[in-house]
Amino acid sequence: MDSKILMESGTNELEVLEFNVCGNSYGINVAKIKEIIPYQPVTPVPNAHPSIEGLFMPRDIMITAIDLRNCLQRGSSEPGGLFIITNFNNLDIAFHVDEVVGIHRVSWTEIIKPNVTVTTADESISTGIIKIDNKLVIILDFEKILSDINPDTGLKVEEVDLIEKNASRASKPILIAEDSILLNRMIVESLKKAGYVQLVHTANGQEAYDQLLEYKREGSVKQNVSCVITDIEMPLMDGHRLTKLIKTDDELKDVPVVIFSSLVNEEMRRKGESLGADAQLSKPEIGNLVRIIDGLLLD
Repeated sequence: MDSKILMESGTNELEVLEFNVCGNSYGINVAKIKEIIPYQPVTPVPNAHPSIEGLFMPRDIMITAIDLRNCLQRGSSEPGGLFIITNFNNLDIAFHVDEVVGIHRVSWTEIIKPNVTVTTADESISTGIIKIDNKLVIILDFEKILSDINPDTGLKVEEVDLIEKNASRASKPILIAEDSILLNRMIVESLKKAGYVQLVHTANGQEAYDQLLEYKREGSVKQNVSCVITDIEMPLMDGHRLTKLIKTDDELKDVPVVIFSSLVNEEMRRKGESLGADAQLSKPEIGNLVRIIDGLLLD
């Protein structure tokens, strides 16, 4: 199955691959997918996490297979079904699913965040819910699933402790767009540790853009925003759309935009460059994030 559909950058759309596990409908952003292949036998790993089925080597590349049934507390998968091979955070990981339904093109404005009666923000493995063909499809947070299995795949916040403090960082206000409450808090804490203390954090690209428009109305863009840090995957407005709106606005285009996302692979990097992003890096590299911002604001 071809998982790549060409899309114009900055349109605030995404493709969601719908798949089934135990008869329930789930989704993943197609931008995370390398390929979809039939199930292959795996080699179990001694003392591994219960959700790790094992290892296999398609085309001489070692890949870890994750049992989504186990992650979703639905038991354990049997041989069969499909592997969705993904790439995010610079890792190739296969997720075992029962079947693939198809690909849907949707707008980020159609994605609803799960509310607090369903799950707490820190524990949720869903980034959103979307209604497709009169059924609800839960978009899974694959980064959260993976970091729960192996915390070393998440933000490496300890890298910030190795960065030398610089007093001039305190005078540089930064606007952050990140929909994960947990990651938003970790980014803010890490930047504050490094000395960037003037931080405004928003939950998605739309909130960040609204804040920029308010600064425009006040005539205070330069005083309030030295840099924008944005995720790519966010409800209402994604980071690519936010970048495009900033870089095509005469009053905002000189504000540096740093895309900080698990989706910064070769293809997505080209998209970000075409939209005018000043820098792009993968989410585990929080130490590099500080160094890149330093290069944009202090050099």
